[in-house]
Amino acid sequence: QVQLVESGGGLVQAGGSLRLSCAASGRTFSRYTMGWFRQSPGKEREFIAGIRWSGNSIYYADSVKGRFTISRDNAKNTVYLQMNSLKPEDTGVYLCAAGDRDPTRRGGYDYWGQGTQVTVSS
Repeated sequence: QVQLVESGGGLVQAGGSLRLSCAASGRTFSRYTMGWFRQSPGKEREFIAGIRWSGNSIYYADSVKGRFTISRDNAKNTVYLQMNSLKPEDTGVYLCAAGDRDPTRRGGYDYWGQGTQVTVSS
């Protein structure tokens, strides 16, 4: 089992920045691909970013490329999502996930956090 706890969400104006963190405990964190997904009202849970265990392979949704950066610190069992140039459409609950399959698909992950709310005002 892997337990995931997100933090760092909040209310920010359009154009602002936030840094999300996801702290993992349980099984060996460094073995897992880690991902961030967004859940918005009335929408499917969508992939935002993923990073392989080594940190050498990173994936982004087209909607966030150039604005968001995913990173991980295996020594701290933590994955981060730096979000810059935020837009109102970035609003949603951001969930952290751990898995060992396709890093760009919801089905690639086995463990999920509860999420942290991000609200971007216009």
